[in-house]
Amino acid sequence: MADPAPPRNRKPVSRRDALRATGAASLGLLVGGTANPASALADGPRAPGRSARRSANAITQSVARWCFEEIPLVPFCRGVADMGLTAMDLLTVEEWPVAHDHGLTVSCGDVAAGTIEDGLNETKNHAGIIEAFERHIPHAARVSVPNVICFFGNRRGMENGVGIENSIRCLEACAPIAESEGVTILVEVLNSKPGGHVDYIGDRMDYALEVIRAVDSPRVKILYDVYHMQIMEGDIIRTLTDASPWIGHYHTGGVPGRAEIDDTQELNYPPIVRAIADTGFEGFMAHEFIPRSGDPLRSLREAVELCAV
Repeated sequence: MADPAPPRNRKPVSRRDALRATGAASLGLLVGGTANPASALADGPRAPGRSARRSANAITQSVARWCFEEIPLVPFCRGVADMGLTAMDLLTVEEWPVAHDHGLTVSCGDVAAGTIEDGLNETKNHAGIIEAFERHIPHAARVSVPNVICFFGNRRGMENGVGIENSIRCLEACAPIAESEGVTILVEVLNSKPGGHVDYIGDRMDYALEVIRAVDSPRVKILYDVYHMQIMEGDIIRTLTDASPWIGHYHTGGVPGRAEIDDTQELNYPPIVRAIADTGFEGFMAHEFIPRSGDPLRSLREAVELCAV
């Protein structure tokens, strides 16, 4: 299904296009290449691939496809599985069978339920978001895709209270669809500073928590992006610990620049991962960084090893 109709003279922006642009601006590089989606739908993932070496309380790691689009999808799935990862994030519905064919779970599916710019806060987007979930959540359940994504949308002068009430209304209509199928709707928090998603209304956890607590569904959760929230708020470990009942998924990324999560950036991921594990979290943490090295798979492997604590 296509995204809901955008405002006149405004081109809809997909997540991967928007994030590629902002990440590239921060790093001074462009990520090229094209994915190779399969045309047929699969019945679900095969047996999981080899497990990466990890401790008993380790978080299940995944990887965001869009950050590695310079590698065609089939070889990327093969490389991801070979390094022991069992999941991949932010694949479109058409791409799900390719991941499944390589024994990978689609940890968060992109079902075109709105866009970063045109999201839950605008009532004109609600019909399209609801229809996308009605169409794709039952299929996600059939093929074992546990989560699907949507966004709060751009502010465009809107007061927080209006955006919060509109988002609650839409998610209350979507929650029964997700609950009936056992699939979780994730709403992502993003930074709104220059170089990020300027004007995004859901740029702080207080905003997201007010919405998600009011909806009060076990199948509507926050996608807590560590990279974005470090830029907006910091205080990562205390925040994710306090908000853990309402968080359903995590994304990583190096700050500054959304680069590798190594010792060149300000976040220290091993204690963050341990804090997530200490909350009893049983979902996925997907790596969403743009590799700067000439060997993207090596960068990913190093990130996986760093977070297997």
